[in-house]
Amino acid sequence: MCAGPFETGLPGTGHDETSPAVAGSGPSPRGGTLRCGDGHSFDVAKQGYVSLLDGRSGSLRADTAAMVAARARVHDAGFFAPVLDAVADRTRELGAGVDKPVVLDAGAGGGHYLRAAVSALADASPSVAARGLGIDLSKFCARAISRGTPRHAAIVADIWRGLPVADDAVTVALSVFAPRNVAEFARVLQPDGGLVVVSPAADHLAESIEPMRMLRVDSGKSERLQATFADGYEILDSSAIRSVTELDAQTVGDLVAMGPSAFHADDADIRSRADAFVGKGVVDVTLSVVVTVCRPTPQG
Repeated sequence: MCAGPFETGLPGTGHDETSPAVAGSGPSPRGGTLRCGDGHSFDVAKQGYVSLLDGRSGSLRADTAAMVAARARVHDAGFFAPVLDAVADRTRELGAGVDKPVVLDAGAGGGHYLRAAVSALADASPSVAARGLGIDLSKFCARAISRGTPRHAAIVADIWRGLPVADDAVTVALSVFAPRNVAEFARVLQPDGGLVVVSPAADHLAESIEPMRMLRVDSGKSERLQATFADGYEILDSSAIRSVTELDAQTVGDLVAMGPSAFHADDADIRSRADAFVGKGVVDVTLSVVVTVCRPTPQG
């Protein structure tokens, strides 16, 4: 995979090579192809995204079209609204005073949090030219991101093989229910930039874990997250968000179908379990996450 550096001004974003994410021989879009100074070229898919994957990442599991659709329905039901609000609020604070803020969402899914973050910056001031870049391993996620406003661009890439973004190019980085390449976040963030991390708490979706046979959140996850940022980052804030929502069988099933548990069951089984668990009524389901805001510490 070509590691860039890549500009955020991919086709469809309306931004040119003055983008702050351009560095040195970074690639630029020309006639449906993204080219870089090292001689690599990548076709822009007709759906508007660019894939940087090669055969070395082919064995990794990526979200399917069905998973992306299920996640969209859960968002439409409002279950994750408190998380969207929290991401928007933290992004607005971190991006205050920046004229051309860039938001990077690594492991962006369908782009729901990226859209909330970019909108928060754009809505804060009409003069702010905010734009977003979503990176995901799934082409179906990239397609969903590309269907957003022209302020968003999408790349299919493996974040463990480097972020295809120039040094010091990003105002706010997001990692929401996603893996975290902390070294790469530190490289691409601007000196005053910040990272917003959302991770599930031990009681997240607690009511549905056993009846829906979902993967359980490790009780030590929060401690490991803090340890990840102990070296090289300053933690600015860490807040718990918890809400309880009444959900019907369709949405409970979609909570399973949108995530990693879906790799271990077919849709018919998921729907059967949801019907048995919820019936014709509703059940309470807990959303419980930790939102951590941090900033790389200066080196040297």
